[in-house]
Amino acid sequence: MEKGKVPENVLKRSVMKQITKRRPEVVLGSGVGEDCAAVQLEEDEILVMSTDPITGATVDIGDLAVLVTVNDLASSGAEPIGILLTIMLPVKSREIVLKNIMSQVSAACAKANVQIMGGHTEVTDVVNQPLISVTGVGKVKKGKLVTTSGGEPGMDILVTKWIGLEGTSIIAKEKEEELLTRLPASIINRGKNFDSMISVLTEGLTAAAYGVAAMHDITEGGIFGALWEVGEASGVGMEVDLKAIPIRQETVEICEFFNINPYQLISSGSMLMLAKDGEGLKQRLEEVGVACSIIGKTMEENDRVIVRDGERRFLEPPATDELYKVFN
Repeated sequence: MEKGKVPENVLKRSVMKQITKRRPEVVLGSGVGEDCAAVQLEEDEILVMSTDPITGATVDIGDLAVLVTVNDLASSGAEPIGILLTIMLPVKSREIVLKNIMSQVSAACAKANVQIMGGHTEVTDVVNQPLISVTGVGKVKKGKLVTTSGGEPGMDILVTKWIGLEGTSIIAKEKEEELLTRLPASIINRGKNFDSMISVLTEGLTAAAYGVAAMHDITEGGIFGALWEVGEASGVGMEVDLKAIPIRQETVEICEFFNINPYQLISSGSMLMLAKDGEGLKQRLEEVGVACSIIGKTMEENDRVIVRDGERRFLEPPATDELYKVFN
């Protein structure tokens, strides 16, 4: 395709035809020439929005783009309604690339029960690989909005599933040939399939209904970055047992191969939570099939400490995600 807006005939057959999921709240959705979307809410509902680009992956980026944005909405306790989608393609991209991305996006939206409400598609020499940016729209009842800043001293710190799921999946897919020089194919294949666990919608809505105090999906910067951000937002200190942080052996092996820190690796698929009754919340999450671990406590002091075998180290502000070291 040539530089500029995607031609209307391409837009209709490779984009619009892929948009099949509809939500009753969306009163103005995607269409040729439409620049906006509109959502009708009830009087006791709050509109929640989030936006994210996908820049660290090239495989399955359509699926990943939707999941990451839905996860952001879930971390606020919101039910996702729809997304606004921007796709930027390199000059001379084939139409099939756009069609495949839209197929992935459409399937992910159907699974998450969200509508593609609108967006923009363009071919440009500003990018050298497909770039997707998604803005998510959701709703939550008044008084039920969960924030990152809702934590207080004396609360339990919980992590769902395992850290590093997204980063492990991306590396396993993008660097498979290199990994096969030292690691068994079985480890790499399991790592690639971690993308099936990236959604945190179930745990987000379950925890919000239970009465969780604060939530934050663990993305760039990994668990160490997420802990710092929640501590800063809530104004609390933390003491975390490193050995209690759940991690899969596949993540350990792949991170060791590239000499990167799994605790600073992008970790969509895992939610960080603060709760007064951590054991009760853990039990509730496990009842709906979500693995959960209690990894520490919040404190009145501002220190954010990681403890391992009696040794204490202080957390620092989030650094560049370890994923970029692999691709740089």
